[in-house]
Amino acid sequence: MTTRSAAKTNRYRRHLAKACVLAAGFWFCSTAWSIELPIQQIPQIQQSQQDPLPPGKATIALAKLHDITNRASELAVQALSMLGINYRYGGTSPETGLDCSGLVRYVFKEALGTDLPRTSAEISRVGEKVDKVDLRPGDLVFYNTLRRGFSHVGIYLGDSKFIHSPSAGGQVRIEDMDVAYWKKRFNGARRISATAEDQQ
Repeated sequence: MTTRSAAKTNRYRRHLAKACVLAAGFWFCSTAWSIELPIQQIPQIQQSQQDPLPPGKATIALAKLHDITNRASELAVQALSMLGINYRYGGTSPETGLDCSGLVRYVFKEALGTDLPRTSAEISRVGEKVDKVDLRPGDLVFYNTLRRGFSHVGIYLGDSKFIHSPSAGGQVRIEDMDVAYWKKRFNGARRISATAEDQQ
């Protein structure tokens, strides 16, 4: 094995290890979120509500929550597996490189089978609008990085972190939304909860 190929292999293993550690963290979070309460405890939790859900509807609500967390886990794991992939303008595959929207489209297609539009501006019109305080893992976050709205997109991971493919010379990486650069350029967020065709 040549020195160059050995270095490439080691870099890949480091990224894979990092992705596995982060993915494990999301798996534990997802498990914690999706704990099913005994049905007899549901009325006790809902006593303070004016119109508590009947047990059947409460079960459906819990099932929907479980589905949401499963989708978030799938998106997070798929996105984290892209860490270290080189940026390429117009790129649509990990083998040749990905730009920001290429990363988002690839992750959603691989994890959920969802086809999204090509550009970040077009993607910003899909799904439902989400307030920043209501962000959940798997939501899309948009930024103005080219002096025009919705010119950049990433995938929210939780804890004010998102993953994206940054710019020429960069690689897919995780960023902190609370950093001044990103706070100043935040344009909004969207949630893709069904097939893209149904939401456009």
